[in-house]
Amino acid sequence: MADISLLASNTQSSEFLALILILAIWELFWKGIALWKAARKKQKYWFVAILIINSLGILPILYIFVFQKGKKGI
Repeated sequence: MADISLLASNTQSSEFLALILILAIWELFWKGIALWKAARKKQKYWFVAILIINSLGILPILYIFVFQKGKKGI
């Protein structure tokens, strides 16, 4: 009986780790693009906000598609 519960626990841990890895890659992708664009446009406050706040990509996506001055999008 103990082996079955240990196996279920390992499966849940693996799934949780995979989810965390996917979310980290998602955040890194959007944060990288937004930081690069903010730096190129010399928008210091946006750069610092995007660098400090971890929002699973929400803040960088908003910056890129809503608040960025000039050409919007990737």
